[in-house]
Amino acid sequence: MIDHSAEAPDPVAEGLEGGEKSSLFLNRELSWLRFNLRVLEEAEDKRHPLLERVKFLTIFATNLDEFFMIRVSGLRRQVAAGTGGTTPDGMTPSEQILAVNRELSVQFARYDMCWKQDVLPSLREAGIQILHYVDLTAGEREAIQQYFQRDLFPVLTPLAIDPTILSRISQV
Repeated sequence: MIDHSAEAPDPVAEGLEGGEKSSLFLNRELSWLRFNLRVLEEAEDKRHPLLERVKFLTIFATNLDEFFMIRVSGLRRQVAAGTGGTTPDGMTPSEQILAVNRELSVQFARYDMCWKQDVLPSLREAGIQILHYVDLTAGEREAIQQYFQRDLFPVLTPLAIDPTILSRISQV
């Protein structure tokens, strides 16, 4: 097993003081958020076809779901346990969470504006409606329920036992 705790010293950073050294590094979490911001910028770009912009908004939101489940939850566990120290850029887990919150407040505002003031009205103009369940008629609700039960639920529900295993067991 390789011991990563004693990495080779960085000759450039070695001669610098703490504050100067940390400025040489980008924070991993903030860097990831800046990447995801580029996805949002693609959604804001009116040169893309409308449904492509919807896809970019979806990718942006899905990426953030994973970011919170993995990265932010890891930072929160470090804060709760009182562990983590500082990252190479000099930030503690608490400082990273605050920085993530500041960055995301700006990104969420842009996302909201793009969706509500641009993409959603454009979808309506193209004849595409986004409705809430409560806005559907009883017949539409029933059709959706049947579609879910017939086509979606079987795909989403994992099988406890593979049918091929059952056939092999019955042959024994």
